[in-house]
Amino acid sequence: MRMRLEAEAEEEFEAARGLLVDRLVRWGGEQGLPVDGFTAETVLDYRHRATADGRLGLWEPRHVEEVLLSWLPQNVTELPGEERSDAPGTLRTLLRYLHAAQLADPRGPSLHDCLAAVDRVAEQYPAAMTDRTRWGLAKFWAMTAAEQGVDVLDGAALQRFADRARRGEAAYDGQALDAIMERRLTGRALSGSARAEPQLPVALPQDDELRRPAGASTTVAQLRGLTEWAGRDGRPVTATGRLRMADARELAGLLGTGDKTDGVRSSADLPRLGLLVEWAKKARLVRVVKGRLYAVAKARPVLADPLQLWLRAFESCFELKQALLGARSGWHVESMLFDVYEDVLQDVLNTLYSLPYPMPWPRLRDTVHLAYRTSFQLDGGSDLQHRMWFEHADRDLRTVLDLLDDLGAIERDRGMADPVFLDVDLADTGPELLADMPPELAELLGVAGATPDPVVRERADRRREELTAGPVELIRLTELGTRAVRQRLLAVGRDAPLIGELAQAPAAGLLGVLAEEYPPEAAQAELAGWITARGERADALRELTDAVRTAPFRTRAQAMLGVLLAASPDGEGERLLRTLRHDPQMAPLVLNALAQRELLSPEDMTDAEHLLVLAENLLQLVELAGGSGSAEEALRAQGPHVRDAIAAASDSAHPDRAGLEELRQLAARAPRAPAARLGRAHRSGRPAGKSGRKRRR
Repeated sequence: MRMRLEAEAEEEFEAARGLLVDRLVRWGGEQGLPVDGFTAETVLDYRHRATADGRLGLWEPRHVEEVLLSWLPQNVTELPGEERSDAPGTLRTLLRYLHAAQLADPRGPSLHDCLAAVDRVAEQYPAAMTDRTRWGLAKFWAMTAAEQGVDVLDGAALQRFADRARRGEAAYDGQALDAIMERRLTGRALSGSARAEPQLPVALPQDDELRRPAGASTTVAQLRGLTEWAGRDGRPVTATGRLRMADARELAGLLGTGDKTDGVRSSADLPRLGLLVEWAKKARLVRVVKGRLYAVAKARPVLADPLQLWLRAFESCFELKQALLGARSGWHVESMLFDVYEDVLQDVLNTLYSLPYPMPWPRLRDTVHLAYRTSFQLDGGSDLQHRMWFEHADRDLRTVLDLLDDLGAIERDRGMADPVFLDVDLADTGPELLADMPPELAELLGVAGATPDPVVRERADRRREELTAGPVELIRLTELGTRAVRQRLLAVGRDAPLIGELAQAPAAGLLGVLAEEYPPEAAQAELAGWITARGERADALRELTDAVRTAPFRTRAQAMLGVLLAASPDGEGERLLRTLRHDPQMAPLVLNALAQRELLSPEDMTDAEHLLVLAENLLQLVELAGGSGSAEEALRAQGPHVRDAIAAASDSAHPDRAGLEELRQLAARAPRAPAARLGRAHRSGRPAGKSGRKRRR
């Protein structure tokens, strides 16, 4: 049971959603809690399709508010006379179930806080559902037709209404329709409507350790010095808001900006000092009031904390477009970077974030060039003009990198680019993939030969030559930069794992996150920290195995056990699993895990153990298909021996007797089909296959 799937994995998501909703409805009924299956599906659709991270088990207050006040009003049509669903009640039951079934992400709010968030929003939900400006376009016309007596389930009647509406013969709420269309056209959709790529886990020192490098930043010292110089009494500025030249000379010397002041008549001609003044304004450290530049009194706590001052300065970088890249005279023209500054800056920082190797300048530069080609129409103009435009934008990008370097957000060095950044020759890749790959994507991935476009291939050849000819500039985030970018990622709802953040997580939550999100080395570090935080190693391992033992989903338990095996040091995981081989509850999972990693051969298993593995694979197959209601097709695909396999599995000592009973019922309904695969599959200890048959609402 995976709690996050790739955005394009529609069949897998629908299967997981079907299984989760089936179990939820069953559990809600047993607990006497309100739950509507369709509403639960729609709520899970929101988390998968309309949020940046797609984590089904993590619900922050913003998610609760958005699903109840935006997603459901936009997507769920409740026709006149229909019973209104209790969406807040269903959401509460879903949240309770996620925690009860150990599916809640341990990095999210507590169950109490989640339920409190629903309570705060629930009163607004009925009004949101009837607010036409929140509806989707399809819902708007369906409701309009229904309110005028049209049977919207009758396709012909609905088409006749649509024809009347196009001729202007049907009444409708024009203001509401305008609001809906404006929302669609301006892109003011849900906050995380575009799924973002997951980031690798990072390791960071504690904030107390980061205060030292933050305080050592020249930029931080200059911003603090400027603010103290302005003071409570303020300093006079000109009518245009600039420092007087005498004050500018004094301040430039005090801060050591390096600006040349001899013969300069205006402080506007001191670029570094002018940038610092604008930076301090954007950081809310100083402000101009009635012709004087004052220190902001509320900024004193920030000035006293080097890390908070550094973070304030970093955030203000996104507001420095004009001061950094803007025109300074009538003949100066802004580069392409100027128009897309904030987006490119964020993309550059996100690209550098969590990279295991420093990014070579040629690769970063050409990645940004792709953003320009996406954002601007470059069909007009000669090749020489295009080259000049890109060179101008490159100079501005280097100015931005200088700013980040001075602040201490990035560090730059020279060396050979890691081979991972070289263009890849996918000679063995299927021709269908290469033929369908857009030229821009091929260039971004560095796939040589993926496109017949000679211009794109020429650029790729030049870049490869540049990367291999000798040392190039290498760029990476500092620890301070990583800390700041992670803060921004989290603020927009993206997942940015931090090694050590799971030290106090429950065992089930820890293993679930490690299985789905952490690469092997990071998982090993996180698991080691978690065990150390528990004190007694034997007790910690017992807690971990108990979490696997009590996991209600077989596929999730298998993944949890797999990460425990893989992430334990020095063969400890294998030794632990071998001690559990004869545990009645754990044996099927343990045998599967050992066999999948070829630590246990089929010949080393007894007949009884083969039956346990067979039963386990069949039960996991049912889960992967979306539950018993969707598994018939998956079982039928296993061939004519599936009935015999299920009968044999039923006679095993597998502890999930209820699951085996469901298998027997499925076998009774499953018709025989040609081909046979299951017998070979179960002896290898690997799942026999999976199905993601789409469910219909």
